[in-house]
Amino acid sequence: MAAAGASLAAAPAPASATVTPLATASGMGPAPGPSPAPAAMALPPDRNARIYVAGHRGMVGSAIVRRLRALGYAHLVTAPRAELDLTDQAAVRAFFAAQPIDAVVLAAAKVGGIHANHTYPADFIADNLAIQCNVIQAAHAAGVQRLLFLGSSCIYPRLAPQPLREEALLTGPLEPTNEPYAVAKIAGIKLCESFNRQHGRDYRSVMPTNLYGPGDNFHPDNSHVIPALLRRFHEAARAGAPEVTIWGSGSPMREFLHVDDMAAASAHVLELPADVYRAHTQPMLSHVNVGTGVDCSIRQLAETIARVTGFGGRLSWDASKPDGTPRKLLDVSRLAALGWRATTPLERGLAQTYRWFLENEASLRA
Repeated sequence: MAAAGASLAAAPAPASATVTPLATASGMGPAPGPSPAPAAMALPPDRNARIYVAGHRGMVGSAIVRRLRALGYAHLVTAPRAELDLTDQAAVRAFFAAQPIDAVVLAAAKVGGIHANHTYPADFIADNLAIQCNVIQAAHAAGVQRLLFLGSSCIYPRLAPQPLREEALLTGPLEPTNEPYAVAKIAGIKLCESFNRQHGRDYRSVMPTNLYGPGDNFHPDNSHVIPALLRRFHEAARAGAPEVTIWGSGSPMREFLHVDDMAAASAHVLELPADVYRAHTQPMLSHVNVGTGVDCSIRQLAETIARVTGFGGRLSWDASKPDGTPRKLLDVSRLAALGWRATTPLERGLAQTYRWFLENEASLRA
């Protein structure tokens, strides 16, 4: 998910919406007023629906835009962060007031790996709470009936039974290294559920496992494990380095999902009839896990990435650095019952991601 709007400056003029066959626009809801009659709305899978994708330039948001376009949605609404700061409540409300929006995919977030979460905990909780509150409240005020909120598997307790079922939410302490981010994502789920319960909205939540793929953040310090290791092994292979040192013991188990699979799952859940979604969820337990149902150790991941990048040196492990959660594997039976399963094997997905990295290395964030 793309970082969205870290600035808390005064609101700019409302972002203009250019709606062409794959439009641009973005923002937050209008002043409170009567909601449009349901018959006037075009809800997915109606290909005429105007869907606002918040965070469309991030890895997940851009993949969702690609997926929706491939499905034939011709009226996507987007806006770059420079035009719409999602942490600015007034700007978001003005944006939603400026053009009709039928449905929302909330993929915008401030994201990062263990180092970033440890260094900037206040930013992670404050910015994500602001983004979620602003977009969800503005969508409701604008009469938007359907919204899909993207969270994270870090919402679950650190030592919850594996694989992680949706019912594990709020049953124990969170992983300390990303607790502020996790608390914000839990709040996003409960915002959606609360608007459903109080106002009859159809706001849904999906919780992806660890994501990777084209468009990821390859920053050497603030990225997640796969892009960080891909970049580190790539640079080591290019330099002929004899060894690569990796944080932690290598023993934690993790599940990884290609971002194109996540986009396909998101579109699938967005398009489900309301009665089907409700039949597989509960009013106060409505989120859906999105993953592969298969995990591997960080050591196995590193060995695979070394193979993909052509690094032939040694792998060493710095056990003084935190491992994070010992294991994090999602139970994806609810999503399977809703008719969707992942299709991209890890090594194939890593090879594809590495090719994208090589093609875009010059323009990636330093």
